[in-house]
Amino acid sequence: MSALSPIYLLVGGVLALLALRTARDAGNPRRAAGALFWGVLAALFVAGDFMSPLLVGVLVVVLALLAGFGGVVRGTRVERDPIERADSAQRLGNRLFLPVLLIPAATVAGVYGAKFLQVDGKPLLSGQEATLLALSLGCLLALVAALRATRERPLVAIGAGAGLLDAIGWAALLPLVLAVLGGLFAAAGVGDAVAKLVSVVVPTDSRFACVLAYCLGMAAFTMIMGNAFAAFPVMTGGVGLPLLVGLHGAEPASMAAIGMLCGYCGTLMTPMAANFNIVPAALLELRDSHAVIKAQVPTALMLLAANVAIMHAVVFRHAG
Repeated sequence: MSALSPIYLLVGGVLALLALRTARDAGNPRRAAGALFWGVLAALFVAGDFMSPLLVGVLVVVLALLAGFGGVVRGTRVERDPIERADSAQRLGNRLFLPVLLIPAATVAGVYGAKFLQVDGKPLLSGQEATLLALSLGCLLALVAALRATRERPLVAIGAGAGLLDAIGWAALLPLVLAVLGGLFAAAGVGDAVAKLVSVVVPTDSRFACVLAYCLGMAAFTMIMGNAFAAFPVMTGGVGLPLLVGLHGAEPASMAAIGMLCGYCGTLMTPMAANFNIVPAALLELRDSHAVIKAQVPTALMLLAANVAIMHAVVFRHAG
């Protein structure tokens, strides 16, 4: 067991609770499929280390099929009395923000403090473990602070967390899945394929054409992957380094920085970036699940055009 195993068990327990709630929700028209979805996900968190890679892959496919065929829908919600909620908010005031602020503060403190946890001169935790563990401990501290401020029972918080997951639905899984997509694309040679395609379609002797291909490619791949960090190795390895840096002498640091900004423009325009665009629409109960994206598209396009112009003006300053 790793240092993160207790955290995975806790998350799996919340997911199992949501699966049980979904199965018992008579008002949910897809309660069987929804309960299976959350139950499978709970099993992956609780027992994933003991499963074979093949079984884990099969279960992930099951999750995708359940979500893809509309098996996960929002369950029946019991709304709190608006007057009671308003009175509670007025009583707590700005203390409501304390638990939220505790999470980043504790995470930063934990990450920097982890390097002092050593055994025989070697760090006790790896960099990734330290970050995730610090974030998890920050969330637990925030939970304790929230319970103390609201004087609620822990089960209320667990139920509220399960309800939040229910409101988000299958989109809660997208950040987990997309986190590995960039590495898979790079390992599959997508960057090389992109480089060959661009060399055929784009006049590579033109600096502006290569800049346009890189910037638009970063935005487009981010829209596909839902994450600019996943798109970055593909487009930079396929277009940025060989064409802009190698062929035209672009300055790598500024090219990479502006390229990431182009990717962020794609983030504003895609439902694949669920945590930015779909989750807020679900939490705000908007009728149009793509309302956030539609509001952001004009700004994203203007920013993308500005980034293209800035990159063309900046990255070749020291090129011959």
